[in-house]
Amino acid sequence: MKFDLAVTVREKTGKGAARQLRREGKVPGVLYGQGECLLLTIEPDRLVKILKAQAGGAALVSLTLTGAKSKPNRTALLRDFQVDPVEGHILHADLFEISMDKPIRVKVPLHLTGGVPAGVKEGGILHHNMRELHIECLPAVLPDFIEVDASGLAIAQGLHLKDLTAREGIRYLDDPEQMVVSVAAPMTDAKLESLLASGAAAPEGGKDPEVVAKGKVAGEGAEGGDAAKAGAAAAAPDAKGGDKKGASAPKAEKKETEKKK
Repeated sequence: MKFDLAVTVREKTGKGAARQLRREGKVPGVLYGQGECLLLTIEPDRLVKILKAQAGGAALVSLTLTGAKSKPNRTALLRDFQVDPVEGHILHADLFEISMDKPIRVKVPLHLTGGVPAGVKEGGILHHNMRELHIECLPAVLPDFIEVDASGLAIAQGLHLKDLTAREGIRYLDDPEQMVVSVAAPMTDAKLESLLASGAAAPEGGKDPEVVAKGKVAGEGAEGGDAAKAGAAAAAPDAKGGDKKGASAPKAEKKETEKKK
């Protein structure tokens, strides 16, 4: 799905400029790629609609840039954004300019279809092993998500990435042997008791499992260098075409979160 987004090119940089934009109800952003780096002012309402509509997928955006010295109309990927962990407001957005005739590499959500698998109806346990797929395709054929029909899976059966139906113009980049979805046999009471008795069900050393947060929170990153690396990695061009290095990123703008008292 392609979205329209009108933005304004801004000149002021630094953390003070970013804070001022947020006080005015705007979202500071950056457009990377194609040999330059532009600072943007974005209206939050339209940005929120795009993020909700995509539900975690890669958003293809048709940009209209007010104040741009050249190319007022461009196509970009919305690949990164920061959210205030307390208020929930969008603090910053990164877009990466792309060319419609060059392949891009993105991650798209994976949706299970076909209803409840046969093995689950028999008491099996569904394991959704992969929630997203890393793909390569031209921007024009970028899917919102990849559908996988798991309805025919019985207990102890599964689908690997290599088993998925090929889609024209789309290349899967993950390991073909990786399990996408499977139905496991239910654990018996005897086995559960055995695991509990042996302590195998507890984390090693009695410590809680480590939780790694996905994405960024306020304060972890700034407008500039780190975001540029993230944007460039998210939309790698075709290997045959070669990489185009973007312009150096602007001075970092530190994100600050206002705390309610």
